[in-house]
Amino acid sequence: MGRLASAYGQAVAAHRQARQRWTAARALLDRLAGEPVPERTADLVARLARLADALAAPPPGGSDRAGPAGPPTGHVGASPGGPPPGYVAVSPGAGPARATRTVAPVDGPAPVRIGEASTADGRFPLLLPLGAGRHLAVDRDARDPRVAVLLRVLVLRLLTTAAPGSVRVVGIDPAAWGATFIPLRPLRDAGVLGGVATTEAEISALLDAAEAHARAAQVGAGEAELLLVVAASAPGPRELARLAALTHAGPTAGVCVLFAGRAVTTPGQAPPALGGTTEIRLDERYARIGDPPGQPFSDDGTGLAVPVLLDGDPPAPAVQALADRLGAQVRRDTALHLADLLPERRWTESARAGLRTVVGRSGRTPVTLAFDDATPHWLVGGRTGAGKTVFLLDVLYGLAARYSPAELQLWLLDFKEGVSFTEFVPTDRDPSFLPHARAVGVESDREYGLAVLRELRRELGRRAGLFKRHGVTKLADLPDTEPVPRTVAVIDEFHVLFAGNDRLAREAVDLLEELARKGRSYGVHLVLASQSTSGVEALYGRAESLFGQFALRVALPGGEPVLGPRGVVGGATRIGTAVVNTAAGAAGADILLRFPDAHADARQLARLRYELWDARPDGTAPPAVFRGYATAHLEDEPTPSAATTRRPAVLVGRTVDVAGSTARCDLDASPGRHLAVVGTSATGGHVLRAAALSLAGQHRPGEAEFVLAPLVAAADELADDTAAGLKAAGHPVTQVDAAGLRARIGELAAGPGGRSRTYLVLFGVDAAGAVLAAADPDTYRSGHDDLRALLREGPGRGVHLLGWWRGLRRLADDLGGSQNRDDVACLVALNVPADDLGLYLGVSDLAWTPRPDRALLVDRHAQRTALIVPFVRPGYHPEEER
Repeated sequence: MGRLASAYGQAVAAHRQARQRWTAARALLDRLAGEPVPERTADLVARLARLADALAAPPPGGSDRAGPAGPPTGHVGASPGGPPPGYVAVSPGAGPARATRTVAPVDGPAPVRIGEASTADGRFPLLLPLGAGRHLAVDRDARDPRVAVLLRVLVLRLLTTAAPGSVRVVGIDPAAWGATFIPLRPLRDAGVLGGVATTEAEISALLDAAEAHARAAQVGAGEAELLLVVAASAPGPRELARLAALTHAGPTAGVCVLFAGRAVTTPGQAPPALGGTTEIRLDERYARIGDPPGQPFSDDGTGLAVPVLLDGDPPAPAVQALADRLGAQVRRDTALHLADLLPERRWTESARAGLRTVVGRSGRTPVTLAFDDATPHWLVGGRTGAGKTVFLLDVLYGLAARYSPAELQLWLLDFKEGVSFTEFVPTDRDPSFLPHARAVGVESDREYGLAVLRELRRELGRRAGLFKRHGVTKLADLPDTEPVPRTVAVIDEFHVLFAGNDRLAREAVDLLEELARKGRSYGVHLVLASQSTSGVEALYGRAESLFGQFALRVALPGGEPVLGPRGVVGGATRIGTAVVNTAAGAAGADILLRFPDAHADARQLARLRYELWDARPDGTAPPAVFRGYATAHLEDEPTPSAATTRRPAVLVGRTVDVAGSTARCDLDASPGRHLAVVGTSATGGHVLRAAALSLAGQHRPGEAEFVLAPLVAAADELADDTAAGLKAAGHPVTQVDAAGLRARIGELAAGPGGRSRTYLVLFGVDAAGAVLAAADPDTYRSGHDDLRALLREGPGRGVHLLGWWRGLRRLADDLGGSQNRDDVACLVALNVPADDLGLYLGVSDLAWTPRPDRALLVDRHAQRTALIVPFVRPGYHPEEER
């Protein structure tokens, strides 16, 4: 009986408390409506329902009422063109409750429906305040289906309430790996729902971005945008504390937190206190609603006295309809064009203190990045197709439009197969070029990249001398009488420079590290772009010292590792977006931006290019261009004439250097001044043809004699073409076979020829090996004996040999062993393995990789080694030998 009496007493007390609250609610409605409130409970419920419906219009595709069985159907919010929903707060003694119809969630709390309050006499909609500074917490996480549905409903209703583009949604869901947000995928495609963080690193990065948003909003530096952080489950203790801190940031922070899993915390630890938050507890069927901050339902903190049935999932068509409406508006409001990155007037800015350009927008706010003392170098990462080239072109056009060629010079390198920078150089069809560009490499070789780095280091040396003369330490301190442009070197797919771990890669690392360390002071800035910065053997142990100089990091889709091991939220998962960090990847400095595709408006881009070209200063030379895919032809080169030639030289190709200089080998009177082309590649015959024809113009007609020996069938056509060219230049030409060659070598070894110069042009010397090896029965001298004497003594008598050997061993045999390698000082190596060539030359670490359309020129007397693009006859393509 005692237990029954106690239960009866508690029921009576609860009834009296409920009666008091009901009386207070009637009095409040009486003040609101200006008329007496009916005594009947059913009438009061009906009036509450009418008032809530007036504040929250029915959604498209949804129903206002929940059926008696099962959860209510989706009520998403206002229909298109209808008023935004309001909210009702029954608060005895708290004054009149406002029904705000014009407040957006970013400006203050908006009334958002969560379900229907259930009484014995009927139901009425329940609306809660949500928006900047007003948050919501649920005791269970989204693994409870009702919580997942509630979160999705609230996201949709807040988006419906707000102006398109004024709410940005991000998610946290470590417990279910983002499953809560899958039904909202159309909103992600529309650009409204951002990335969902599931790992500790992703959650930390997301909170970094949220805190940065809050700080910017509090000082008025950002745009008027509500950041809706939806935590479908509780993160770890540290991240949970940071999430709770956001709820205390106040309305000016522009953040609203929906936190599910409030009661799911680490054992032994109380959940962190939340600010400005309405709390919800769930039982088996109903939700119990706590007091909204500032406008409580109760006097004693117990919350709403009646249970609430939460609304159900909105139908998929309603989600898609909302996504279509918001997506179209967001695309219109946030559309980016190249013109948005450009200044109103061209070439009006000074580069003395640094370079700056707009690269895109964060939301609706322009993002300006700089090359200055704080961010002297940039590191850009992104997978293939992620938009690295698009981003780099935006940067380059933005800089070129702001700064004149006197303020800015560009060095552009692209190592991949593509056309990244071809629009900046003149072509046969279009003579225009970017006047700021000094050197442009397209499909560059590693050796060309190394040549560019060497040239940049020489530029550092020149500037260092200038600084010393004027007693300054920074470019900005130079007097106006010594204008020095800032230099920006962009290297796309820079990891190609470090392929392998050879001498070339090590030198490239040394040069880059020196440029990165000293460039800040001398106005030389680097932009390194790649798919990845990891796994490069040449960088082992040095990556931190090199990349530590790159304070500004840009992570495009797939390029998150450039930000460091902490990772990044999947915000930059769409093409046209990037995460920018100006603190070398440190947490809390991320900015998510969008950038345009300059080529999307081809006409505007063409106008800009021609505008910059037309404005070029008088005497501006086009950039030096290296096209890695192009063959080289003697016919395109300016050849020396007889009037200007002091001593003849064979021209064999184009050097892979910044200037694209002609590769040559002087034929003076020193012993051994001959040319050997070595390799099985048919390109050897083409090089020999070019070498012979290049000599023709350096002698007056009839002054030189050419002896041609086509000893292999593959060279017959080339030998005939060579003979025709030499005869056209007025020189006598004799063609001989192996026996005739043996006789002519013997004659030339015995004494000088009949003319001032005699050139032996031998196609396939190794084919005459047997004939040359035979000894004369009278003198016992072999053809090899005469050949070796000729190689040593011939140059002094004006006799030079130009030969193509199809194997390095055969060349060594003809010379009498590798110890006599100086008897042919000039060597053009084609498809000869690096180990074999190094052994022949006596070089232990030869930086050479055989490949089509490349050769290694070695001048042993000058101790010079250079990669060249060998000359071939027009119409021949060496890559067909693959």
